[in-house]
Amino acid sequence: MKNALITGITGQDGSYLAELLLEKGYEVYGIWRRKANVDYGNIAHLKDKIHLIYADMTDPVSLISAMRISQADEVYNLAAQSFVYASWDTPVATADINAVGVTNMLEAIRLVKPEARFYQASTSEMFGLVQETPQRETTPFYPRSPYGVAKLYGHWITKNYRESYGMFACSGILFNHESERRGLEFVTRKITDAAVRIAAGMQDCVELGNLDAKRDWGHSQDYVRAMWLMLQQEQPDDYVIATNETRTVREFAETAFRCAGIEIQWQGSGIDEIGVNKANGRTVVRINEKFFRPAEVEFLLGDPSKAEKALGWKREISFSQLVERMVENDRRLITGEN
Repeated sequence: MKNALITGITGQDGSYLAELLLEKGYEVYGIWRRKANVDYGNIAHLKDKIHLIYADMTDPVSLISAMRISQADEVYNLAAQSFVYASWDTPVATADINAVGVTNMLEAIRLVKPEARFYQASTSEMFGLVQETPQRETTPFYPRSPYGVAKLYGHWITKNYRESYGMFACSGILFNHESERRGLEFVTRKITDAAVRIAAGMQDCVELGNLDAKRDWGHSQDYVRAMWLMLQQEQPDDYVIATNETRTVREFAETAFRCAGIEIQWQGSGIDEIGVNKANGRTVVRINEKFFRPAEVEFLLGDPSKAEKALGWKREISFSQLVERMVENDRRLITGEN
């Protein structure tokens, strides 16, 4: 039996990864922050099957303690200030958690159990103003947000510890991945939740930002499998995890509303463009400039061929299935169905 330590275990990826590792017979430990009110997030159904340790990515002493308690054979660093838009409001906190926090975790591993294998959650946001299409492991980085910059530090410090100390340290450059467990502050979940509420007469419309931004969207359940596969290899390396398909925010909205029973028809152009319900002409989507980023990432498309060849990984959940699952889950949430 192996021991695994997951930072960010209460989040979307952390919960799916915990489920996967439990299925594989791991003893699973998770790091969570102490709060006034206990919040298990996405792991409420797992709380009796895992071990939770109070720690914080900005507190090295607590991470050293977490390593001593867990004696982890594998460490998955998924903790982050994960909302890109908010990183302009909290750039220093984002750097403390997403950048320096990675060093804190690597140092804890190096001091307590240097033979442990480490996974760092890197991101396609590091590509930012893309220098090559599709983006692959060798594509130059050009981050366009405090979030992307901080994540780039985490990516390079992981590589540095691998090369300096011979640690088994990998980075997964994951492109956008969503699920039913995604927070409502993210545009994908904002759209699916709104589509269901509008269809049920509980909401009039939803306000969005840049409808033309293109993303490579997959499902979190597929992507956590890639994380595990990376740590099972003979040698550590970095991998792009993506679908090699790109869709606009507009296309995501169209698909989500269609799943909710609404066909969108677009009218106007630019910031005055609106999406109306084709059946009754009511406006269901508006553009609001406040949701535009100060520096936009316009186009992301990942090439997962290295991961497919070396890891034997392949995504199993299609884009349409992803959106359908999110819409159906939001429908159950508002109707109270199980």
